[in-house]
Amino acid sequence: MPQPALPEPLAAILADLAAEPPDGSGSLRARLVPALRAAIDAGLAREDERLVAERNGLACATRICALMDAVVRVVFEAVTRHLYPLENPSRAERLAIVATGGYGRGTLAPGSDVDLLFLLPYKQTAWGESIVEAMLYVLWDLKLKVGHATRSVDECVREARADMTIRTALLETRFLLGEEPLYAELTRRFDAEVVDGTAAEFVEAKLKERDRRTGRAGASRYLVEPNVKDGKGGLRDLNTLFWIGKYVYRVRDPKELVAAGLFTPDEFRLFARCEEFLWRVRCHMHFVTGRAEERLTFDLQPKVAARIDYSDRVALSQVERFMKAYFLRAKDVGDLTAIVCAALEARHAKPKPMLDRVIGSFRRSKAKRLQSGDFVIENERITVKDASVFSRDPVNLVALFWHADRNDVAIHPDASRLATRSLKLIGAEVRRDPRANKLFLEILTSKNAPESVLRRMNEAGVLGRFVPDFGRIVAMMQFNMYHHYTVDEHLIRSIGRLADLESGRLDADHPLSHKIIHTIQHRRALYVALFLHDVAKGREEDHSIAGARIARKLGPRLGLTPAEVETVAWLVEHHLLMSTVAQSRDLSDPRTIQDFAGIVQTMERLKLLLLLTVCDIGAVGPGVWTGWKGELLRTLYYETEMVLGGGAAEMERPQRIRMAVERLRAELAGWPEPDFEAYAARHYPSYWLKVDLRYRVKHANFIRDAEARGETVAVVYETDAFRGVTEFTVLSPDHPRLLAILTGACAAAGGNIVDAAIFTTADGMALDTIFVSRAFEHDEDELRRAERVARSIERALKGEVRIADLVDGRRQPRERVRVFDVVPEVIIDNALSSRHTVLEVTGLDRPGLLYDLTTALGKLNLNIASAHIATFGEKVVDVFYVTDLTGGKVVQAARQSAIRKAVMDVLARDRAARSKDAALARA
Repeated sequence: MPQPALPEPLAAILADLAAEPPDGSGSLRARLVPALRAAIDAGLAREDERLVAERNGLACATRICALMDAVVRVVFEAVTRHLYPLENPSRAERLAIVATGGYGRGTLAPGSDVDLLFLLPYKQTAWGESIVEAMLYVLWDLKLKVGHATRSVDECVREARADMTIRTALLETRFLLGEEPLYAELTRRFDAEVVDGTAAEFVEAKLKERDRRTGRAGASRYLVEPNVKDGKGGLRDLNTLFWIGKYVYRVRDPKELVAAGLFTPDEFRLFARCEEFLWRVRCHMHFVTGRAEERLTFDLQPKVAARIDYSDRVALSQVERFMKAYFLRAKDVGDLTAIVCAALEARHAKPKPMLDRVIGSFRRSKAKRLQSGDFVIENERITVKDASVFSRDPVNLVALFWHADRNDVAIHPDASRLATRSLKLIGAEVRRDPRANKLFLEILTSKNAPESVLRRMNEAGVLGRFVPDFGRIVAMMQFNMYHHYTVDEHLIRSIGRLADLESGRLDADHPLSHKIIHTIQHRRALYVALFLHDVAKGREEDHSIAGARIARKLGPRLGLTPAEVETVAWLVEHHLLMSTVAQSRDLSDPRTIQDFAGIVQTMERLKLLLLLTVCDIGAVGPGVWTGWKGELLRTLYYETEMVLGGGAAEMERPQRIRMAVERLRAELAGWPEPDFEAYAARHYPSYWLKVDLRYRVKHANFIRDAEARGETVAVVYETDAFRGVTEFTVLSPDHPRLLAILTGACAAAGGNIVDAAIFTTADGMALDTIFVSRAFEHDEDELRRAERVARSIERALKGEVRIADLVDGRRQPRERVRVFDVVPEVIIDNALSSRHTVLEVTGLDRPGLLYDLTTALGKLNLNIASAHIATFGEKVVDVFYVTDLTGGKVVQAARQSAIRKAVMDVLARDRAARSKDAALARA
């Protein structure tokens, strides 16, 4: 095969070497490497500009590959002409240079590996070894990532039989240079001795490999920071489809998959669109970062979105529109995967159990026969009886999934494929059809596998077509670090959490939810509310308000009663209420509970809201649900239950204090009466009203033991794996900056505070309890860390260290520009508590922020009674219950203005620093 003409800059390099031959390998590399590096850099710069201008990722990858072909050719010709020329080579002194893997496919991203096979006829010779070594030295000096192997044809065949990775690399080879007959011999023997008769083995291995790969990169294709190369729905999935098609159908080019009957022309065009888009994104990522970055991280997303030329729209930002396009393409890749699996099953090339894992299987018992004229069950999969099932009765587009759920069987990919092609049949008439809505409601509230069925409906496009408001949020991401999945995936996962709760699979993690879930009266309403709670995301209007309006419109259509519709609307409108109150309010303050109970009003709503909140938080992403959040929600539930039942709220304040003192006395029966009376007199009324009996007992013994040892500063700690926190109780002489010292000591020791309760005794001592998120799974590891934190606190309180220096040492350097912009906000509210001013601070989270805030409040001479810290990804909401030095609320406008300014200054310092970083990055 004649070689194409070299680009002028590369041809000039060879001409220069010919005009003045180098006098050895050192001289050759000294002249060759700088010239080639300059040519590569110039070529990549041109491709970067063309990619932005022409918007064709596959063309860009193909041209970069051609550039690399030319570079390898120049190196080969320079080495063979000027270092190791061979006039009359023997049969053993032959060499073919072959591109393998992604390079063999003819596509390279700017940072991709260059995989080369140096192919020998027999064993290695001194000449061949010298050629390979000299070429590799030059390629390494060029800073290229070169994957290489030197093998004979026999070795290639033998190792390909034994190793599936080598087999796959050799499946996609391309002749570059040298002895082409040698390469032809390899391809002939590979087909005859490796591929022939092993299709089923190869398919099973590749799909197992895909399962492992997507498990590492993220099993959902809707992760908001996807891996474009190895993630589910990424380029490697498309590669796998082509590998399988090439192996099973013996095709050389993806276009041939249409003639082979694997894809229709439309489906192949979809394949090509997905491939081009994913290559475009990947090349942009490599160009932006200057390295082989495969994960589309939050900081990359805005940059790639801008380069692809997305723009902001009314409800969606530039980056959210780009990511929605990405996730829709990932969904298309999933559809193509299902098509290939169906075709392979039809050819009996693929074992059925593996197919189950690829297209998604359900928990199922022994196969059942389906009593339906339109659907049949074949090999434990439901499929259509004929191609006119949906056109004959469009309600069957919903019935397909209903039958799959009721019979506990998977849906055959052919049926899903036909459903996707028939989506236009779902119009207003089908949406109004009572049968269709009844079937859908039964799917949504099923006790079998509603999450799996809803996901199949979504991937087929039926769910978004049948519920258009849901269709609007399909593949929609929220550009923040809190949500791990797209909105539609989050809603579907939340239904799965509720089904798991109801079945008892989560009883150990959620004992209260497990206890109450079978006592609710509005089960259907709860499932519908959970399905709709975020359905109005991406609109200008508050999504809770807009979602409630959607619920009132959709509920009657689904066949809900008026009472159920109103319950659904209320739950959607208030779906954030319980989480917000639990994490951001003082649950020992009677006003908090009274206000919350006034909104909830009934025990049924309280139960439903708790269950919805637990499922919502649990479906946000791995690690978002914590035992501490569960503890806060349970506390809020029990306190509200007492109010709704006419309990503690009806008791007068003095009576409640007296009962608290009497209960503690009963627990401390061994204390002498004078000692107990002296101890009880040290505490103000707020202590007896806020602290439960268990903590009162611990505090009494802790203070008594510390004073017996003559200590004025003492720290005790314990950890609780179920609640997910380690708590520190601190005794110290009181002063205004005490909480700042505690938060700084925790920050310096790597502790993340989630809550704090602060009490002062009548004799001037402070008794503070701070709750820190656990960092370790095992108690012994966590307790070792707690010891370090406790010592840090003690040293800070005794003045042995300067706390500001310790905190500054923990502040993370800004290694990259933070892409999230949380608008800072300070709210001062005197209505939320009867005795305190509530200060709510919202801003961008960072190490040391809580220390900076408490330091600022201390300088303002504010007493902090409690602090509540809630973190939502990059956003933090810190709430402080404060009084002035006289113990009263902060009511003067000038004083409030000073507080607001001081806190905003703390938040503004970080924004200013980030703006400076951004300016430097742009420069």
